[in-house]
Amino acid sequence: MLPVTHVLAFGAWLAAQSEATPSAPTISIFLKPPGVIPPGGSTTICCVCQRDNGNFVLYKGGHRIRTLELRGSRAEFSISNATKKDEDGYSCHYVDGGTVLARSETVEVKVKEFRLPRPVLSVLPGHEVAAGAYVAFRCAIAHASAACFLYLEGQVEATLLPKEQGDFNLSRVHKGNEGRYSCQCFSSGALLEWSAVSKTLDLAVRDYTWCNTVRLALGAAVLVLLGLIVAEALCSRHRGPH
Repeated sequence: MLPVTHVLAFGAWLAAQSEATPSAPTISIFLKPPGVIPPGGSTTICCVCQRDNGNFVLYKGGHRIRTLELRGSRAEFSISNATKKDEDGYSCHYVDGGTVLARSETVEVKVKEFRLPRPVLSVLPGHEVAAGAYVAFRCAIAHASAACFLYLEGQVEATLLPKEQGDFNLSRVHKGNEGRYSCQCFSSGALLEWSAVSKTLDLAVRDYTWCNTVRLALGAAVLVLLGLIVAEALCSRHRGPH
């Protein structure tokens, strides 16, 4: 039987090998706050990468416009006093040592006049739910023919809420569903008209099952380690001089 010290050393070597060969970085891009902005309004383009070195290069309509320095794992580019000239598709490239290692999706910046009333976003059964629960978002607006988008901060894609339904239902929610939500509505008649973005609400998902699983796994690991120590001690005693 291998001594416990050998087992621990082998585990440390495996961890070092995994750190020595990092995978290609994945990056994301999103608007904060999300949604269409009015003329004179503002928004921030956020580029995120799980690295703490290198730079982001920001592109507008496929043309390079500036280099953004990482602060932690994020770089930001703010648009203030927005005009129609700011409208376009934006993307960011993660660059390290002069080499492009990853490219983000494209996020659209839209600048439109707000002519519809501001919607109100609500969530049932509440702002804090257990994992696996059923959740319904409702975006209410005083306009009969308006459709609405549901935004989750940090995501590029928005969810279209059908006019006839009005609600967005999530069944069996998980930790990936939590975050800051808002909604924005538009009418698709002869002239496309927009509302302002609703006030935000935060959804928290408590995964009690996962917490219990982690506790059980840690307890099992401790028991296995104690078992190895006891087994080594017994073997050492049997191998001792008679």
